[in-house]
Amino acid sequence: MPTARVLECPAFGLDNLRIETREIGEPGPGEVRVRIEMASLNRRDLLLVEGAYNPKQKLPVVPCSDGAGVVEAVGPGVTRVVPGDRVVLHFFTGWISGEPTTEKLATALGGPGGDGTLAERMIVSAEAVVKLPDMVDIATAATLPCAALTGWSAIVDLGRVRPGGTVLIQGTGGVALFALQFAVAAGARVLGLTSSAERAAVMRKLGASEVLNYREEPKWANAVRDLAGGRIDLVVDIGGASTLDQSIRCVRPGGTVALIGVLGGNFATFNLSLAVMRQVRLQGITCGDREAFEAMLRAITVDGIDPMIDSRFPLAEAPAAFARMKADAHVGKILVDLN
Repeated sequence: MPTARVLECPAFGLDNLRIETREIGEPGPGEVRVRIEMASLNRRDLLLVEGAYNPKQKLPVVPCSDGAGVVEAVGPGVTRVVPGDRVVLHFFTGWISGEPTTEKLATALGGPGGDGTLAERMIVSAEAVVKLPDMVDIATAATLPCAALTGWSAIVDLGRVRPGGTVLIQGTGGVALFALQFAVAAGARVLGLTSSAERAAVMRKLGASEVLNYREEPKWANAVRDLAGGRIDLVVDIGGASTLDQSIRCVRPGGTVALIGVLGGNFATFNLSLAVMRQVRLQGITCGDREAFEAMLRAITVDGIDPMIDSRFPLAEAPAAFARMKADAHVGKILVDLN
């Protein structure tokens, strides 16, 4: 019977992560077995391991939602893919299309939907894998399921950014940098908000026309609005409680604040009258469905994508990858190599 090394979280806390070997077995009807070659970390994965994401999470659990690799075997009735196909796993294995539901959102990998991608092999529904275009390599694919699709949803599907629009992107995390690239590809003018000259240089390299340092300009809403000539169509808000009030203040009347992150806290206080009287739309963003993922991949084959890779760790050193994320020392994506 096939086996696989996995990174297991038997109890909350980074110090409890350990490598174990598990029997994997054969895929059943409608399932595939994938040899995971590369995974990437998201903030959610760190929060899961620390117990902050879901204190009621059933343990032990294999963390991480994003991964890509090669189909090893298929179960009865599977026609979407064949052994040897390069694939990427969809974040919500049960959200194929349409509006989100409680049931669909409960299928996230590396959490309520079961074990995640820090495993050399895993069995998943055939509906949850997406075949990769030839031009997309495994390392790039591993960065896409959560961060890129969330950025795509914020800019394209729900943000409805159009050529000539103006978008404010907060930070240089995975979602932020993908959103920046998608906004540039859509023909928008992009403004950035970050904490250092080095990170500002990264945002400019990817296409931001102006970048403000929020440490030097803590009340940045007015400065951003002035830079944009008074018109910010969309704010990609990563900070949550610490940034939401200023995001609402700087977006134009009728504009959208795409709420993605909660780095600054879960509970926010902001001026309700500003949102109401200026008809601001507050749009929560939670990744997207598989059909949106496939649409994003088609766009990538046309426009290309250049994911910012911060660092790469072997599976045996995966706890150090989590520690790097916790230290907020990264710019872009942190990869774990399972080859």
